Amino acid sequence: MSEAVQLHISEHGSSEQGSPSGAPPVVFTHGWLDTGDAWDDVVAALAPTVRSLTWDLRGHGRSAAPPPGNYTRADALGDLERVVAQAGTPVVLAGHSLGGYLALAHALNHPDEVAALVLIAAGPGFRKDEAREQWNEAVDKAAAKAEVPEGSEDISKHVDAWVIDHLGDIACPTLVIVGEYDKRFAASAAIFEKHLDVRTSIVVPDTGHAVHRKAGAAVAEAIASFLAEVFPAGE
Repeated sequence: MSEAVQLHISEHGSSEQGSPSGAPPVVFTHGWLDTGDAWDDVVAALAPTVRSLTWDLRGHGRSAAPPPGNYTRADALGDLERVVAQAGTPVVLAGHSLGGYLALAHALNHPDEVAALVLIAAGPGFRKDEAREQWNEAVDKAAAKAEVPEGSEDISKHVDAWVIDHLGDIACPTLVIVGEYDKRFAASAAIFEKHLDVRTSIVVPDTGHAVHRKAGAAVAEAIASFLAEVFPAGE
């Protein structure tokens, strides 16, 4: 893993450890080609009862962009570990797309730190080499059009089946959210329901992959209901 880079981290809601709702702090991780600002509507709606942290992945937004070769899964997970440490464990890890994948990976590496997962339009990776190659080729094409920092596209690529092969090792309660038109990640939701402790699975109408941006209020409501169920106030 490379040396730590400067990360842009923002805190929202209760300033106390934990939340008035009884839930642990929630760490929100965005997807590739996005920023922590993607969560603005969600964290604002949750702010009265939930302490949240958002952050920009390395090479994104206001976080530093190190040189090529510093965007591996281990690098991204090292950054997430720093954000979790600032939040104070245990945490609820919420992630969109790549952010959800990183949340799963962190839960595998540090199960005692993760009280619950919120997976939003996320996937667990691919078992077949061919599927990984197709995904990685699509990432390269998108990166060329997006003009991202050199080498930063590697953060979105898959190199193995580690996460999908070990989903059954993750025991914490999980909320799954997907947009109605997000067919690729609807398939992932079915995998999660098979292997994880999914308490609730929600399809948000009239939305696609960026469900948290288009329907922030609905996503926040789903998260608040899930947290109230899993972490009852006063217990």
